[in-house]
Amino acid sequence: MVRIGDRRLVLEDFEKVLFNNDKTTLNEDALKKVEMCHHFLKEFASDKVIYGINTGFGPMAQYKIDDDKRIQLQYNLIRSHCTGMGQIFDDTCIQAAMLCQLNTLMLAHSGIDTEVPELISKLINENICPIVFEHGGVGASGDLVQLAHLALGYIGEGEVIHEGKEKDCAELLKKKGIKPLKIKLREGLSLMNGTSVMTGIGFVNASAAKNLLSWSIVTSAMLNEIVCAYDDHYSKELNYAKHHTGQRAIADILREMLKDSQLTENRQDHLYNAEVKETYIQKKVQEYYSLRCLPQILGPIYDTLSQTIRTLENEVNSVNDNPIIDVESKNVYHGGNFHGDYVSLAMDQLRLAMTKLTMLSERQLNFLLNHKINDILPPFANLGELGFNFGVQGAQFTATSTTAENQMLSTSMYIHSIPNNNDNQDVVSMGTNASSATRRVIENAYQVLSIEIVAIVQAIEYLKVEEKLSSYTKSLYKELKKITPPFVEDRPMYKRNKEVKEYLQNKRLDIFETPDIDLYSKTNGTKNSTTKY
Repeated sequence: MVRIGDRRLVLEDFEKVLFNNDKTTLNEDALKKVEMCHHFLKEFASDKVIYGINTGFGPMAQYKIDDDKRIQLQYNLIRSHCTGMGQIFDDTCIQAAMLCQLNTLMLAHSGIDTEVPELISKLINENICPIVFEHGGVGASGDLVQLAHLALGYIGEGEVIHEGKEKDCAELLKKKGIKPLKIKLREGLSLMNGTSVMTGIGFVNASAAKNLLSWSIVTSAMLNEIVCAYDDHYSKELNYAKHHTGQRAIADILREMLKDSQLTENRQDHLYNAEVKETYIQKKVQEYYSLRCLPQILGPIYDTLSQTIRTLENEVNSVNDNPIIDVESKNVYHGGNFHGDYVSLAMDQLRLAMTKLTMLSERQLNFLLNHKINDILPPFANLGELGFNFGVQGAQFTATSTTAENQMLSTSMYIHSIPNNNDNQDVVSMGTNASSATRRVIENAYQVLSIEIVAIVQAIEYLKVEEKLSSYTKSLYKELKKITPPFVEDRPMYKRNKEVKEYLQNKRLDIFETPDIDLYSKTNGTKNSTTKY
């Protein structure tokens, strides 16, 4: 059970609700504060001009609205902004958005009736997700269009996704015995202001990226074993000479993961303590960067993901409405807390990091498939007859083209502000677009990594080194080998690739954990406490 309103919501709470089907429950004390805020605003607004209660919206705010039209004004706002187009967000993203919205409304600064959080909590627990489209809001009044679609479902209109099917909202709510929301004061505006959709998708992205990074560390470790790489490039002495949290964390994880490998080699044994008589040293003295520089490449990705999670957690535990109703000071404050720049920039940064991870995977794949640079494997990890069979040759095209798409998608949304709304929204965040693009990049990255896994299995089978892998990588390898068995004869690979990708996405590794403080002071030279197996 995830309690809402009595503590700070974190990524793990989202994972419990989205992937473990945990239910939400509302803290009674927080709910009372929501009720107090609603009653205060109702009284405060009775003789004053308050934006969004008795005025129009945006550039139409100069128009005062008659008292007898206030409630209809809220319904008009919701219905008029249900203009989304494009693909429909999956129910995981929508549940995450609803959880974000629920948490920020329970902070009791929006003046809404308690019926609102109670309804949202019920819908989350019943997995009833209003249909929301990818294209819509520009992320300045927050996710204006996407949130309007959410609100449309709350008032019992439009369509929802339930049990994987599109259903009429009014009919489903009636069947479930759930009463749709009835507007009391400013519920329409409070539900449409905010960053809940971009933030919710951001949490889904962060969770997927956390697992993706973990798998990238695993494949990188296996690759080092395949080539019998020297182990000093992930040594503590080398990596603690630099003061980056992520670099140290990645090195710590690799050391722990490969501590009992029979394949990685000690440089002292082979080059320092043994006499080297050859003029040309057959075994590489230093590996290619895609093997040797893992702490330096994956470290910034680790740090970026850590910062992204912190930003998302700050956002979901913030009040994202406008205006802000403050019971303590007995006042209403107008501003722009619904602006999504924090999330937009965080998603851009995460997208760049995930693209770099994809590029690393593609280069590692190329290393495995190019016999001229690995010197130990047949071309394209082909276990059959060279020239007659093709191994992983065809799949490399898919990996390369998908990596190229990620590079294109990594163009910043944060700097693509386009004024609109009669120039009222003259600087916007494009935060929802940033979250959507990041989601696609992560999905693409899983595809590339899955093809690399296929090649890794081929390589380990050819070299017959399965029993020499570390205990950690060996346990995962045995599972991977069942999904993508080594192959000789050529067969269509698209189903195999998909099965590997889905396995990677569903097999959630417990390696990455957001560090609470700087790793240097936290570990003081000891094993990184963020490493978990």
